[in-house]
Amino acid sequence: MKIRRLVLLVVALLLLLSQTPFAYRRYKLRRLSAGIQQLNSERRVPEPYGFKDYKGVVHVHSFLGGHSSGSFSEIIAAAQANQLQFVIMTEHTEKDFDTAAMTLQGMHGGVLFINGNEVSAPNGDRLLTLPGELSIAAYPEEFKNWDTPGLDGVEVYNVFTNAKRINPVVAFFDALWSKRSYPDLMFAFYLTRPDEGLKLWDQGLTRARLTGVAGNDAHANIGVSLKDSSGKTLLGIQLDPYDTSFRLVRLHALIEANKPLEATSLLDAVRAGHCYIGFDFLGDTSGFSFTAENTGERKIQGDEISFKPETRLRVQSPVPGRIVILKDGAILLDETGISGKELPISEKGVYRTEIYLPQLGMVANQPWIISNPIYVR
Repeated sequence: MKIRRLVLLVVALLLLLSQTPFAYRRYKLRRLSAGIQQLNSERRVPEPYGFKDYKGVVHVHSFLGGHSSGSFSEIIAAAQANQLQFVIMTEHTEKDFDTAAMTLQGMHGGVLFINGNEVSAPNGDRLLTLPGELSIAAYPEEFKNWDTPGLDGVEVYNVFTNAKRINPVVAFFDALWSKRSYPDLMFAFYLTRPDEGLKLWDQGLTRARLTGVAGNDAHANIGVSLKDSSGKTLLGIQLDPYDTSFRLVRLHALIEANKPLEATSLLDAVRAGHCYIGFDFLGDTSGFSFTAENTGERKIQGDEISFKPETRLRVQSPVPGRIVILKDGAILLDETGISGKELPISEKGVYRTEIYLPQLGMVANQPWIISNPIYVR
């Protein structure tokens, strides 16, 4: 009996010790949450000059086309809960029916929905195809034919691609300890800068204008559950409900202030590169501005501007952080502790910027904002 008790005690101690790292990780999330709340209280958000900032998500799947059982009502509710202005649907294709025509489109619950597809080429390349013949390369790390006619953009970051690096055992225990209080912040443990996607985008920008977007790749299909014969969930943990997926990363579209948000104005903004990527679960990125100016011209990200001796870039962040400006993919400037920067330009090139939040500690080396480029010609 004493031996049995001793064995049980040892097992209990081992179980307790095995959970200590996850308890500490939950403590780190509590500190991160407090840091984000502090940052949000310090935000200064002047509206981008002549444009209005609309936030939404790209690359969303429903029950159409398989891979997901998510309903339209769940997607609409999640978009409303996140106060999104738009959602770009990209349903998997089916042989016998048009999933793009059948998915959400138009206004629903005060949110604008765009109907699109995720299609596979014969060589395995996958494209996000949207109305108006707008085409975006998905999963650039796997993309082969960069000479695809009519290519308008690149999905430089994808949540699913990032999530594939997660250890499922670690994720399971993180969920047990932290999902209830920090369902989205848990992702901070796994967030990685999309080095390869950004590298391929920078290379592509030397050949053509390409809009950079982020894909939520939302399916609401990752987790463990026990269901009855009717499909009702009796017990389980879902790691990627739409409500959480829509908080992780967003595309912020900049639309001229005198134009309404509608399908045409939104798709025109995406095609023009008048948009930026914001990892909004680390703090609201609304109000970020990246412009270029010279005598007679003022342009925003996605635009071309003439090279003149007085040409300069201007970056404005909602909160102080680390501002990195890149030229043709190489770092031109890297400064910390600032919320704005004006930089004279000495030569032509493709310029973009990334903003980091070193004050948040555990995500100091992960981007908070990734802009689209300005082309100095």
